Amino acid sequence: MGIRIGSIETANRVFLAPMSGVTDEAFRRLAHEQGAGLVVSEMVASEELVNARPDMLRRALGAHSLSPFVIQLAGREPVWMAEGVRIAEAMGADIIDINMGCPAREVTGGLSGSALMRDLDHAERLIAATVGAAHVPITLKMRLGWDHHSLNAPELARRAERQGIALVTVHGRTRCQFYGGKADWSAISKVREAISIPLVANGDGISLADARAMLAASGADGIMIGRGAYGRPWWPGVIAEGLDPGSGRTEPSLAEEMTLVTFHLETMLLANGHQHGNRIARKHLGWTVQRMAERGYLSPEEARVWRNHLVSCNDNNTVQQRLRDLYEIVQLRAAA
Repeated sequence: MGIRIGSIETANRVFLAPMSGVTDEAFRRLAHEQGAGLVVSEMVASEELVNARPDMLRRALGAHSLSPFVIQLAGREPVWMAEGVRIAEAMGADIIDINMGCPAREVTGGLSGSALMRDLDHAERLIAATVGAAHVPITLKMRLGWDHHSLNAPELARRAERQGIALVTVHGRTRCQFYGGKADWSAISKVREAISIPLVANGDGISLADARAMLAASGADGIMIGRGAYGRPWWPGVIAEGLDPGSGRTEPSLAEEMTLVTFHLETMLLANGHQHGNRIARKHLGWTVQRMAERGYLSPEEARVWRNHLVSCNDNNTVQQRLRDLYEIVQLRAAA
């Protein structure tokens, strides 16, 4: 049970959210292989992409390993968004997503991301320029509004549909909430009432029960998982399988999980070099240990010690061995 985005049908209705510093090509490729319905690149600044800034080009990689391949663009100026679309298409993008949801101060300070929800006329011009330059479907990600005094997501969604946007994703918080409090899934339902194109709900979707509640409260066609996938890129596929059997994958055993985590580590090192890759991997390894503690396999003190073992070591062979040691201990405990 997928979602149609223009001429493209997704594998299922559970997507991986774009997350800066997390959903690089290695993470997205693994999530894609493990059953995510759609994966979206880290946010790519359109002007910097056009100017070939190396980090933006790196964020936009994936054309040869992901299908459909989605690049998310951010920007304030229609001319740069239109040029960014042309570059993204040349890099193989099958879908381009517009970012009007990022709450980070360094983004909104430049009047991009969710700051665009403070000026819907300008946001609509930006959407029109992006769609007008494209030969592939254009989607839009937003929040409920800038703050609770301006919950204008339904109006922005209406305008977006009018300009040719193929799908809208709404995070159930305002920009001023950042990631605090609880996402309001029922508020997303007002967007559902405003548009006829597909709608995806985002925010606080961790478990299968959350996914079902999100869909029921929002009326959305699908969900997007962000922080719930920290340390487990296979998780969108697991949620998809729970919603629609046969569309994703079952939850991996601890033995398979070890294989997946080890493989992810190896791909990060291969893509980024052993020194830089080691630094990038640390947050992912920390999340792996955190999940072990949440599942009751490690005490808080044990989790602290194991996290320190994994993230403070610069020798990658030692890190990989320690990771295997951790999983062997956890598997013995799980079997006891």
